Amino acid sequence: MFSRILIANRGEVALRVIRACKELGIESVAVFSEADRNASYVKFADHAVCIGPAQPAKSYLNVQAIISAAEITDVDAIHPGYGFLAENAEFAEICADCGITFIGPSPESMKQLGDKVKAREIALNAEVPVVPGSDGAIESEAQAFELAREIGFPVIVKASAGGGGRGMRVVHNDLNLKNALTAAKSEAEIAFKNDEVYIEKFIERPRHVEVQALADTYGNAVHFYERDCSVQRRHQKLIEEAPCPVIMPETREKLCEAAKRLLKEANYHNAATVEFLLDKDNNFYFIEVNTRIQVEHPVSELVTGQDLIKHQILVAAGLPLSVSQDEIKLNGCAIECRINAENPEMNFAPCPGPIDDFFVPGGFGVRVETFLKQGDFISPNYDSMIAKLLVHQPDRETALATMKRALQEFQISPIKTTIPASLKIIDHPSYRNNQIDTGFLESEMEF
Repeated sequence: MFSRILIANRGEVALRVIRACKELGIESVAVFSEADRNASYVKFADHAVCIGPAQPAKSYLNVQAIISAAEITDVDAIHPGYGFLAENAEFAEICADCGITFIGPSPESMKQLGDKVKAREIALNAEVPVVPGSDGAIESEAQAFELAREIGFPVIVKASAGGGGRGMRVVHNDLNLKNALTAAKSEAEIAFKNDEVYIEKFIERPRHVEVQALADTYGNAVHFYERDCSVQRRHQKLIEEAPCPVIMPETREKLCEAAKRLLKEANYHNAATVEFLLDKDNNFYFIEVNTRIQVEHPVSELVTGQDLIKHQILVAAGLPLSVSQDEIKLNGCAIECRINAENPEMNFAPCPGPIDDFFVPGGFGVRVETFLKQGDFISPNYDSMIAKLLVHQPDRETALATMKRALQEFQISPIKTTIPASLKIIDHPSYRNNQIDTGFLESEMEF
């Protein structure tokens, strides 16, 4: 077992890992930028090291500084959290070269599943349903036009190394395909230094459903059921819930087993999220794998009673999974609202600034994950998410009532946040009646 772990991240995820370490009897090392010197997560760690100025490139993305901090504090392992270096295969390789365990998948798994074309091939080999599309990267305009006509418009052009909605274009006819290819390739080159793109059939009005899974080095894999993440703006999630409220039980079983097969086919170890599109007929199609723990992992923890961060650490330490699939039961409904420092009335523009008033909701079935306190300052240098508000109740109706009450209690000022937007969303008839898709916010909501 590890004796000391460095968390190569900041904010609420750093605090989340620190808490898991404490309960496992493992010392924690926090790293922080000069802007985060007084952050609460730094105070709760057993050790803390400043790794540079506020700019992420000079601190949380500074591999040399992080490795130096790890060597100075003599850690056994590094937990990357999510974002920053969490899916950086080169960073994982450097950790290994330095004799430090990276709490996550191998660099090889990260590379092959991070490449959407290769991930698609793995899914096909594992007999996991995929969206009809190209077998690999598009090599010419002629090939793109031929394939688009074969599978039928609309199609979507995607960057092979993409993520977060970058390098993606939906195309409805021949006239727009050429421009979409050029734009997607250009955007992909800038964002990922890889201009390869591929084409898939565009599934109209789908839901975004993902399976939380975990695999060890002994050939064991388990799932923690699925989450519905269809409430998004600009491909960024705002509200997640588990289980998916519209999925049929037989489809759920097939979906979750498909995720496990894919991880085994990829020889994958540690936590992963296997993402799918669900169409109106309850057909599911693989889209990608996130090779890390995700922001919304507490949703799965609440409905299964399992601590995913602890499982990650134990698997990375070389231990077999401590829980079998039969022991993981689905219990009730959990919903998460991401609380971002953004102004919904200004197209969700970031809203950094001081926090003069800060009151966190509580009560039965409420969980809040944040690193903030009254008097803190929200920096413009980092992601705008400042808290996660979660509820867990026996059924969806009760969970929604609890979430509404908790959102109304949550006080953060004077900065603007997504709390009013979340209240508006959960009260919307389409959301209440499970009649949404990934385009719900753009098509039906006004802030």
